Amino acid sequence: MPVYSATAGGETFRFGTLAALMAAATPARSGDQLAGIAAETEAHRVAARYALADLPLAEFLNEAVVPYESDEVTRLILDTHDRRAFAPLGAMTVGDLRDWLLSPSAGAEALSSAAPGLTPEMVAAVSKLMRNQDLIGVAQKARVVSRFRTTLGLEGRLATRLQPNHPADDPAGIAVAVLDGLLQGTGDAVIGINPASDSIPNCTRLVEALDRLRLEFGMPVQSCVLTHVTNTMRMIEAGAPVDLPFQSIAGTEAANRGFGVDLAVLKEANDAARSLHRGTVGDNVMYFETGQGAALSADAHHGVDQQTLEVRAYGVARAFDPFLVNTVVGFIGPEYLYDGKQVIRAGLEDHFCAKLLGLPMGVDVCYTNHVEADQDDMDTLMTLLAVAGVNFVICVPGADDVMLSYQTLAFEDAAWLRRTMGKRPAPEFEEWLAQMQLASGPRALPDLARRMGIPA
Repeated sequence: MPVYSATAGGETFRFGTLAALMAAATPARSGDQLAGIAAETEAHRVAARYALADLPLAEFLNEAVVPYESDEVTRLILDTHDRRAFAPLGAMTVGDLRDWLLSPSAGAEALSSAAPGLTPEMVAAVSKLMRNQDLIGVAQKARVVSRFRTTLGLEGRLATRLQPNHPADDPAGIAVAVLDGLLQGTGDAVIGINPASDSIPNCTRLVEALDRLRLEFGMPVQSCVLTHVTNTMRMIEAGAPVDLPFQSIAGTEAANRGFGVDLAVLKEANDAARSLHRGTVGDNVMYFETGQGAALSADAHHGVDQQTLEVRAYGVARAFDPFLVNTVVGFIGPEYLYDGKQVIRAGLEDHFCAKLLGLPMGVDVCYTNHVEADQDDMDTLMTLLAVAGVNFVICVPGADDVMLSYQTLAFEDAAWLRRTMGKRPAPEFEEWLAQMQLASGPRALPDLARRMGIPA
């Protein structure tokens, strides 16, 4: 096994493994410090970046950061690697890849062609050499389109998840939140509920209510109740009108076991949902959620830095050609991302890396109240992500999720982003908003409220 080394500040630093090199090269964050793998000084971090920049990309095919023999995620990444797509990049170092990504020759088509040849570790490595500006500029060029009842990821579009959570799963409370969101033009990515109760009867009731709402108003949207994927499969077997199975995933086999899933379970769910043929413009069906720190919180990180493991989770998602993927960037807590600066950097990293791997990436621009962050930080991150071409963001009433007790974006924030950035909703949803006279204001409020059983 090679030893990697470089000199910075007059001192030579040595890194015994690829995982150690990657960890030391990572921008500072509390999770890696908690794991005891972060760079000890800025000189240490700079030296690691020097060594990483000179590392041939092919080295990532020779040394796995998590052992091949004991981890099915590693086996998935290496066994499905597209060597033909990698061939044009095969002689590059990580530094060369950065230079190419930033060059005019790396346009949308070139990035799409390269994606199958890039492993998550290669992508994580190059992100560690990039400024925030670089992450935004490259992600802006990447175009990843997914389709179910709406088409997401088209140039000039910004979609939204309407998240009408309620602490008691009360139908009237959920309906009010849905109405509020629709009046602001949100919901074209998904109307997605995190259920307060994961019981299958309760989740089935919510799925059926959302589908009745869709049919009542002829909405070109998809819905999702974010229960465990095995519950969703049982609902499908019972004939419930399921659109999108949901599952949180991570970058190691052990961490995914902590979520109660493996690759076989995810494949079964993907096959079951596709067999229903409920999509009208496409058959991307899976919805995955990720977040830096998930593997460390499950004590399943194998000494690998949290950002690299996050990108390995995108390798899992990529295998199932999903409709939606999003990182809950500041949700897991300050043990992993301490403050607003770390949350902003992580959000830009996550979006860049996922798009470079060919995923339809969204971001929950969020934080919990014990993180050293505030809504100004979220304003900054959402604006940067809109510039970077994020596929969708998540919105709740008043930016405050009353069920999950965390802060994210409001419906008004998405409307502001669209006005300010000249972004538009998904085309199918945009046409529906015009038909319902919602495109230029809430003129249909009384009729919508009455038909949803809400006093206007």
